[in-house]
Amino acid sequence: MPDAARTALTLAALALLVVLAAVWGWSAATESLPAKVDRPVCVDTDIKAGDRLYPQQVTVSVYNASAREGLAGRTMRELRDAGFAEGQAGNAQRTRVSTAAIWTTDPGSPAVALLASYLGDVSVERRDGLGPGVTVVVGSEFGQLAKGDTSVQVQEDTAICSPPVD
Repeated sequence: MPDAARTALTLAALALLVVLAAVWGWSAATESLPAKVDRPVCVDTDIKAGDRLYPQQVTVSVYNASAREGLAGRTMRELRDAGFAEGQAGNAQRTRVSTAAIWTTDPGSPAVALLASYLGDVSVERRDGLGPGVTVVVGSEFGQLAKGDTSVQVQEDTAICSPPVD
C-alpha cells in the first residue's frame, strides 16, 4: 500500500473516532441529571419486647394551636435538643388545646410514653396525627419541656416511626 493511501486511511479512521467521541460527549452533556431522591422523614421500625426505646429513635412533629408566634418551632427545637428526631412543625388551624396534646393512632405506644414524659401534663388522644411520627399539639398555656425519661422499656413487640438509618 502506498504511503499516501495509508496516510489517508489513518486520517479517515482518526476523523471517525473524533466524530464518535463528539457524538458521545454531546449526548452525555445534554442528558438530564438524575432527580434528587427525597429521603423519608421516618420509616416504620420494628421494636422487640424487652428492648429500650430512646428519644433519637422517635420522630416527632409539633403544631401550634395558639396565637403565640413560633411556639411550634421553639418546642421542636427543645425536643430536638432532648434527642428526638425532627418531623414537621407548623400551625394547627381551628384546634383548641390549652397546654399540650399528643395525637396518635396508638396511644399505648412506647414512643408516646417516652414523649409524654417530656411534656408534663399532656392529654393523649387517639386520632390521626398532622405530620410524620408522633404529633404534639401545643397550646397557649404550654411552658417548656420537663426533664423526661432517657429511655423506656418496650413491653411488647411494636412498630414506631423512626428516622431512616443510613
